[in-house]
Amino acid sequence: MKTAIVILNWNGKKLLEQFLPSVVNFSLNEAEVYVADNASTDSSISFIKENYPSVKIIKNPTNGGYAKGYNDSLQAIDADIYCLLNSDVEVTKNWLKPVLTVFKNDDETAIIQPKLLDFKNKTKFEYAGAAGGFIDLYGYPYCRGRIFNSLETDQNQFDDTSEIFWASGACLFIRANVYHKLGGFDEDYFAHQEEIDLCWRTQNIGYKVKYVGTSTVYHVGGATLQETNPHKTFLNFRNSLLNVVKNVPKKWFLFVIFSRLILDGIAGLKFLLELRPIHTFAVIKAHFSFYKNFYKYLQKRKLLQKKQNYNLHTSVVWQHFILGRRRFENLK
Repeated sequence: MKTAIVILNWNGKKLLEQFLPSVVNFSLNEAEVYVADNASTDSSISFIKENYPSVKIIKNPTNGGYAKGYNDSLQAIDADIYCLLNSDVEVTKNWLKPVLTVFKNDDETAIIQPKLLDFKNKTKFEYAGAAGGFIDLYGYPYCRGRIFNSLETDQNQFDDTSEIFWASGACLFIRANVYHKLGGFDEDYFAHQEEIDLCWRTQNIGYKVKYVGTSTVYHVGGATLQETNPHKTFLNFRNSLLNVVKNVPKKWFLFVIFSRLILDGIAGLKFLLELRPIHTFAVIKAHFSFYKNFYKYLQKRKLLQKKQNYNLHTSVVWQHFILGRRRFENLK
C-alpha cells in the first residue's frame, strides 16, 4: 500500500528541527514524507528544502487550522494510506510495519492509532490519545491510559491491538478512500476533537477504528496551544457539543444536550473556584458560539444517515471526579 506521512506545519521550524529527523530516518523506506505548510511566516520551508530534500512540501494559502489544513493538502497527495502526524511527535524504529500489517489484513479497519507516550516522560501515556479513545454518555472524551488529567504509567498493559472509538489526531492513520468519501474533517471545528467526529462518521458507514499497541510514538502535546490557553478550553467545549449534535442517536439526543448544559456549567464553576476565571469565560463563550450556530449544526446532523451508538453506560465525569477512579481498568 502506498503510504504518505503528512505533517501539518505552522511556524514550526523549531519543532521540525527536533522531530523531522526521526520521521525521515524511520519512515522513508516504507512511506513518502510530506510537510503541509499552513502559510507559515517563519523559515520552515527554507529549512526543509536545505536539509531534507526528500521531504515533499505542500503550501496551503492560509492557516485554516488542523481541519482545513489537512483537507486542502490531502487533495494533492496520491496514496492509499494517510498518516496525519503532528509536528511535535518523535517516531520509533519499525513504527509503521505493525500499523500497515493491520490495514493489509483487515479491510474493515479504516483508522488506526499507535501507542502515544509522553515525550517529556517516556514512561507515561500522553494526554492527546494514550492507548486509544472513547467517549462517555455525555460526549466527554477519555482514553485507555488517560482519564481527564490522570495519566497511567506504561507497563505494557496496552500492548494489544483492539477496537476503539476514536484515534488521536496527533498520529492518525486513515485509508485515503474513506477520508475522501467522508469529505475529510469538518472545518467548523478548526482544531480539537475533529478527529472524534471523523472517527464517529467512519463508524457510521460501517468501518472500524483500531489501536495498535506494538507501534509507539512520543508526543510533546500542547506545542500549538498549551493547556493553560483559554482558546483551547473554548475549542474543546464548543467542539464537544458539536460532536453531540451531529452524532448522538435520536433517542438520547435531548437528554444528552440538556445534561451537558448542566455539566459544563459545573465545569465553569470549578474553573472559577480554582481562580481561573478566564477559562470560565471560555466555557461560556463556547456555549454562546454553539447556540448561535445550532441550526447550522443541526443541518449537518441531518446529512448523516446513521448515528453509531457509543459508550452509553459510562459517565466518566461521575466515575472520575466523584468516585475517584483514575485508571481505565477501574471504569464500570
